[in-house]
Amino acid sequence: MRHHLITIALLGSTTLGAWAQSTPAAPASPAAASAPAAPSSPAKKALVQRVLTLQQPALENTAREVAERPAMQLTNAAQQYLQQRVPADKREAMWTQVQAAVRKYLGEAVPLVKERALALSQTTLAGMLDERFTEDELKQLVATLENPAFKKFQQAMPEISDRFVQKLVADAGASVDPKLKALDSSISSALGVSAAGAPASAPAAGPRAAKPAASAASKAGGK
Repeated sequence: MRHHLITIALLGSTTLGAWAQSTPAAPASPAAASAPAAPSSPAKKALVQRVLTLQQPALENTAREVAERPAMQLTNAAQQYLQQRVPADKREAMWTQVQAAVRKYLGEAVPLVKERALALSQTTLAGMLDERFTEDELKQLVATLENPAFKKFQQAMPEISDRFVQKLVADAGASVDPKLKALDSSISSALGVSAAGAPASAPAAGPRAAKPAASAASKAGGK
């Protein structure tokens, strides 16, 4: 059950903890599309930069989650593989290698994605804020973001969302897991593969399948 629901937990945590998403812009009329955009005042540009500065911790947290999510999915897949396919006496050594590889990836990927997120905030988010908010609205937004109670709320949100997702997974897991297993079975059937990932009509492959075949050949030769 846990390996099925890890992805749900990750997606839920990212959704709850991420910065507020922008809604799609309404289609522009032909007249509006042809009209040049009014230049922003220096005061408005400064307000946009203030908003981005105040939201930098949230942007960095979102970037970290973006970098970590695929690593967590791969880690859980590796853990499942070790439990199901690897002899118990070899699991610890292999798991140590997996963890080392994940740490290396995170050490390289997280700073990179954070750097790109901050750069994109200038080329993407700044323009969206400038386009969708008036100068007066930006002033109100800055006042909200600088409010001590709201700052406390933002700082507490990662822990709050993590705890909520943990409770949600524990509460909904028993009901959702059978449905996920049924989905897994349906997808496997549609693709013509077994639960282990091999074609349903094909014999088992790999080192374990090869040994009995080799043993049979040896016995036949002995006869």
